[in-house]
Amino acid sequence: MSDLDDEYRLDYFEEEGFQRKECPSCGAHFWTRNHDRELCGEPPCEDYSFIDNPGFDREYTLEEMREAFLSFFEEHGHERIDPYPVAANRWRDDVLLTQASIYDFQPHVTSGKTPPPANPLCISQPCIRMQDIDNVGKTGRHTMAFEMMAHHAFNAREDIEDSDQYAYEGEVYWKDETVRYCDEFFESMGANLEEITYIEDPWVGGGNAGPAIEVIYRGAELATLVFMSMEQDPDGEYELKDGNQYSKMDTYIVDTGYGLERWAWMSQGTPTVYEAVYPDAIEFLKDNADIEHTPEEAELVHRAAKLAGRMDIDDIDDLESAREDVAAKLDVDAGRLRELMEPLEDIYAIADHCRTLAYMFGDEIVPSNVGTGYLARMVLRRTKRLVDRVGVDAPLDELVDMQAERLGYENRDTIREMVRTEERKYRRTLERGTRKVKQLADEYAGTGEPIPLPELIELYDSHGIQPEMVEEIAADRGATVDVPDDFYSLVAKRHDEEEAGSRAEETDERIADLPETEQLYYDDQERTEFEAVVLDVFERDDDEYDVVLDGTMFYPEGGGQPADHGTLSTDDTTVEVTDVQIHDGVILHRTDGDPGKGEIVRGQIDVDRRRRLMRHHTATHIVGFAARQVLGDHVRQAGAQKGIDSSRLDVRHYDRITREEVTEIERVANEIVMDNVAVKAEWPDRHEAEKEHGFDLYQGGIPPGRNVRLIHIDEDVQACGGTHVSRTGEVGTIKLLKTEPVQDGVERLVFAAGTAAIEATQRTEDALRDAAEVLDVDPLDVPETAERFFEEWKQRGKTIDELKSELAELRASADAEEIDVGGTPAVIQRLDGDPDELRATANALVDEGKIAVLGSGAGGSAQFVVGVPEGAGVNAGEVVSELAASVGGGGGGPPDFAQGGGPDVDRLDEALESAPGVLKNLLAAD
Repeated sequence: MSDLDDEYRLDYFEEEGFQRKECPSCGAHFWTRNHDRELCGEPPCEDYSFIDNPGFDREYTLEEMREAFLSFFEEHGHERIDPYPVAANRWRDDVLLTQASIYDFQPHVTSGKTPPPANPLCISQPCIRMQDIDNVGKTGRHTMAFEMMAHHAFNAREDIEDSDQYAYEGEVYWKDETVRYCDEFFESMGANLEEITYIEDPWVGGGNAGPAIEVIYRGAELATLVFMSMEQDPDGEYELKDGNQYSKMDTYIVDTGYGLERWAWMSQGTPTVYEAVYPDAIEFLKDNADIEHTPEEAELVHRAAKLAGRMDIDDIDDLESAREDVAAKLDVDAGRLRELMEPLEDIYAIADHCRTLAYMFGDEIVPSNVGTGYLARMVLRRTKRLVDRVGVDAPLDELVDMQAERLGYENRDTIREMVRTEERKYRRTLERGTRKVKQLADEYAGTGEPIPLPELIELYDSHGIQPEMVEEIAADRGATVDVPDDFYSLVAKRHDEEEAGSRAEETDERIADLPETEQLYYDDQERTEFEAVVLDVFERDDDEYDVVLDGTMFYPEGGGQPADHGTLSTDDTTVEVTDVQIHDGVILHRTDGDPGKGEIVRGQIDVDRRRRLMRHHTATHIVGFAARQVLGDHVRQAGAQKGIDSSRLDVRHYDRITREEVTEIERVANEIVMDNVAVKAEWPDRHEAEKEHGFDLYQGGIPPGRNVRLIHIDEDVQACGGTHVSRTGEVGTIKLLKTEPVQDGVERLVFAAGTAAIEATQRTEDALRDAAEVLDVDPLDVPETAERFFEEWKQRGKTIDELKSELAELRASADAEEIDVGGTPAVIQRLDGDPDELRATANALVDEGKIAVLGSGAGGSAQFVVGVPEGAGVNAGEVVSELAASVGGGGGGPPDFAQGGGPDVDRLDEALESAPGVLKNLLAAD
């Protein structure tokens, strides 16, 4: 028996007459009211038994089922809260996408540092699980996009010494009540409680763990009840399935998940979940792709659906073997079953993927090469591939829009534009990547080894080439590919691990016992002088010191804002403050001297630096708001760095920012400056702030704590810990200096504010005046004059090229000495011209049917160009290689044209004299 066996022996199970059994098929322990039951009820131990036999008393749509669930728990004392976005990295920094409702409350609520928005609560949370991508369409039950209906309760032990350390206290309810709620909700739906099984399946994840129960009804897992109550501890008394030890936490949380789509499916009894969730989309796609079945085929597909649970790649070794097993059970040929099912599986996946994209783009995730943007791009490209493979000719943006409309998103025009833009980028990427695939296929053709999986993943990552395409191209070139069934899950996992992960810094042991520093800069941001007590001084190895004060006006580096500089003075000494950092609430001032522990110091901030930073930080908010006004609400901050002379703001946008858009962003930003609106700060409760303003608050990062500092500038509201001016008029002016792409899907706006903006404008004007003096024109005429000069320069270049061609033709027709090389005349000549002249002359000679061997000593080095007409029997690359070697260099190229050279120009003539012998020797060798 496992260490957690006693955790499952609930009073409720005993009161209701449940028995604990062990499944003879999979070995899992489960609880059931039916004492005659032997199997646990979950595929592949048992097949779906609700298809054509719905498990509830009536059919429910998604909307009806969602409302039934939320209303039930509202009636049982839970407060309904609104769902969060699918982009979980908007409020936490360790994951990318929302995969479960509990993600909404991690890490601040689950750790006990912040109270929940309600306790207990219920929610229906949209989720995306990329790890399920390869199962979508095949198992009949997996959807990458889904809603997790859930109820949660947050409890804290009553026997802990300091109950005030947690934001909630006491027990709301625990395991018995959770299972009772589950049973009662089933009963309210008209379910047969005798058929429900509760499978024991301990949960571990992210350093936490606890007993958990999978709730199975007629072959479908409809709910999971997790009792998060343990944390990883090497000395813990519980050893769980991941091999680690765990001990009980002070807090314990009811974390449930009821799959909305599966509950609706159970009520309808359709062949797969997809007909229950996407009925209109499935019919549209089937009609568009001309998928029709005879009555016999339709009956076979229907029977296969009941066995689809056996196709879960997480439970099988090989997808094809599983399909063969299903075919054998149906007594049909596996090839015929595959021919029928694969187009349907593609249709199901397209519908699901389009809903996933609607969630992503509707919640304003912008496709890119990193983070959530990469995952969105991955789904889109796979969807495009499936659409093409199954023969759906409807535009992909229309298919995604169908789901966006159903989900009620208002930014549908932007969604469609993002899809179209991504499709254009994908086509260009495929054109480049296909050449790489051919090279790789040629490398592995005939080796007996398939193209390795890391190469397949790299082809997908760098070029968007999907493994099915690699397989097709490789087959044409005699190479093989072994694509794992979970390929896309592996790619998603790779990026989830690369892009997520905690960014928290380790606590410096030196300052662990010091009290948090009072942050005086929030009291009055205009104040630049103060007095404080030196609590401690830490000497560094490089003759610098870290000084800790009881309070400070110095702003520590954070949120992209550099630290304040200045001085700390006593009656005896003054030290320079060159950097300021904050560690767990303790602020360290980097100085060039020791002011003395216990001393009272006078702090003086560098006023000019502080004011420049305040202007630039406020301007960053204003520019970001203006960018959203001009480019769209999907624009979000991807990074920012404030400076003294300029600042930069990186924003997520699916296209390049045009010059006209830059002008408009600058105009909107400066209107806000000229309106001289107040810049207001407040410290509301985190949940109240999120409820009122959404998660766009966290443009610059996710702050900890129960309360968050909000900065209001006009209509823009952001959580921000930086220093700001009091009114926007103090920014002075904002000048956008340039835009540039940081990476695909991220654009950088570089700007200056206040005095820095004037200085930047003056530098630009000085450069313009300098150019005007050189051109001897008025500054306003510089663009027109420069354009005229450029056109004249281009025309002159064309004339030079034409003259070079004419000269080459004259040289080719001149009476140059010729030799015979296997019946082909060859011209060997020194022409001290540039490479273009040599190439043009060689091409002219080849056009006349002659071999050209030309050398040049121009530029202080020896250069060769060799051209060979078709059928001459000489390899130009080999000729150049030998000649270049004689002058200390190298070169080569294809058989008909090559070039090269070396540094020893003194041996050029000697090399050309050897050319006849080189030509004849190579001809004889061939």
